[in-house]
Amino acid sequence: MAVSTIKPLVRALAQLDDPVFARVAVRGVLLAAALFVALAVGCSWGLAALAGRHGWLAWLAGALGGAGSLLLAAWLFVPVAIGMATLFTDQVAAAVERRFYPGLPRAAGAPLAEQAWDGVVLGLQVLALNLLGLALALGSAGLGLALGWLVAGWAIGRGLFVAVAMRRMSRQAARLLYARHRLAVIVPGTVLALAAAVPLLNLLVPVLGTAAMAHLVVEVLNPRAAG
Repeated sequence: MAVSTIKPLVRALAQLDDPVFARVAVRGVLLAAALFVALAVGCSWGLAALAGRHGWLAWLAGALGGAGSLLLAAWLFVPVAIGMATLFTDQVAAAVERRFYPGLPRAAGAPLAEQAWDGVVLGLQVLALNLLGLALALGSAGLGLALGWLVAGWAIGRGLFVAVAMRRMSRQAARLLYARHRLAVIVPGTVLALAAAVPLLNLLVPVLGTAAMAHLVVEVLNPRAAG
């Protein structure tokens, strides 16, 4: 069965006027911002404490810690954004189904603990790969950026597809479904990864990605409903 890789993105964009999308986007941005602020404050305080409580050395250490944490936050935006998106998967996917697939049965899939565990595992995997990309970027910026883009595309595609699929099946079944349709999932994921590099547009990537994967899951499970 041929699976569309662009139609899910187009349909996701067409629903940007949905109030649910706006609420989820705002909540995700606020949570991510709070996390990054805590990271910046923690790094600044920790380095300043190591350098001593007083004097220019402490001030410099604090400033360097804050600047370094901001750079790290920019590099880790995608894994953090995906983590935030998984908290609101059900809200976005349910909004997509109400508008486009009202005839679908009620979602009843993997337990919440199982869904949360998959998000934790994915987050750790993406974090490790991003840190590897950061290390490579120190030696070759092009290689580091290329790896970062590939990791982001995989994370957005695989992470959000499996998260949406687990609304209707077990984690193991969702991972097998992803394996069967890997290419159809990764293509929109890499497109969204490019969008994640655009200021302001990147704030919508988690919501758009979740919506696109909700369309894709319906298409591979119920082609007739997808039209």
